[in-house]
Amino acid sequence: MALYPATSESEKISFNQLNRQTGHRIKYIKVDQDTGDEVPNEDIVKGYELEKGQFIEVTKEELEEIALESTRTIEIDEFVDKSEIDPRYLIRPYYLRPDGKVGHDAFAVIRETIREMNKVAIGRVVLTNREHIIALEPIDKGLVGTLLRYPYEVRSEQEYFDEIQDVKVTKDMLDLARHIVNQKAGTFDPEKFEDHYESALVELINQKRAGKLIRPKERPKGENVVDLMEALRQSVGREKATEPANAPKKSAKKPRKAASGQKEMLMPIAGKKQAKEAGAKKQPARSQRRSAWLGPNVC
Repeated sequence: MALYPATSESEKISFNQLNRQTGHRIKYIKVDQDTGDEVPNEDIVKGYELEKGQFIEVTKEELEEIALESTRTIEIDEFVDKSEIDPRYLIRPYYLRPDGKVGHDAFAVIRETIREMNKVAIGRVVLTNREHIIALEPIDKGLVGTLLRYPYEVRSEQEYFDEIQDVKVTKDMLDLARHIVNQKAGTFDPEKFEDHYESALVELINQKRAGKLIRPKERPKGENVVDLMEALRQSVGREKATEPANAPKKSAKKPRKAASGQKEMLMPIAGKKQAKEAGAKKQPARSQRRSAWLGPNVC
């Protein structure tokens, strides 16, 4: 079985560290923390810290002794429903295909069986001398395998959720929120995603290469704390104002009183004026890959 990374970070812009005075790249050397002397690679070993300043040394030979040998196979232990896999356990995906001319029959049988039964195969694979849990599911003619975390790697949510207040959510709140969700409902389309920071980096580098003067942009001076419920009502009101004039009118209703618990729905959001301007200037997201293009005169 052959595995290939399904994702990549290499397309993103990365920077080197330079000496401001000379423009040369920075080089790191390994030194003894106490003496400050440089330590050659052959004298560097791994160590596990038991207590502050107390280490257990582990040699390369000892690690090689316990390392697992890669068998280039995946041992499948069970088949589960995809909905049962907690997303916190997902690490990163790989594409899988048969390695060479053998194994195509078994590969196709597994792929089509889990596709038909809508199951995910849970197995074990050895990568970089360590055994990993992997979840396999069909994709086109191949499989995608997602490495999973072990339970000891996942923190309990109770560490962070215990202090969340128990707020009574009223029908008014839910009705308004449902309306916004329905208006924003769509289908998952990653092509609409745009990395605005990456785009800004590309623009900055192009401007500097062209010798243009970089002027700092003005940043918002502060934020207004707006009642979230009132913001939702205003959103609904603006939508109704855009309805056709000949639309059938509904019977007028008395304005509802502020719902209890509404004071707890205060969240900091950008100022109203800025929010309107941002909405007016919003453009359709571009789907093309944002690789850095540094102008026609790049060497």
